[in-house]
Amino acid sequence: MAVIRSIPSIRVINGVQIRTSEIALVSESFYETKGESVLVVRKTPFCKIKLDSKTTDHITIKAMTNVLIIPDINKIDEDWDEISISKGACVEFRYAGENWYIMSSDGMKIG
Repeated sequence: MAVIRSIPSIRVINGVQIRTSEIALVSESFYETKGESVLVVRKTPFCKIKLDSKTTDHITIKAMTNVLIIPDINKIDEDWDEISISKGACVEFRYAGENWYIMSSDGMKIG
């Protein structure tokens, strides 16, 4: 399994400079965000993604497999401990006020 990253970039998240990439292709069963703008999850039967508020404040996740998304602190949309998206779904998150919020989604939330 592997993580393939696009050209490296530097972003400032929560006042801290983070070395990251714009896009990461994830083929692992577990992955914690590292400041990427986009994750494409593929080539694994299932992947659990942990949203890391210390390194990431905005991310779009495209699922080419079944994906479970969990926040590092609090809840998603102040209600959900986790959300599950299936193959083909895409969801955009923003971190604000110590919570993760869904800004856009074409998949179903299952809490």
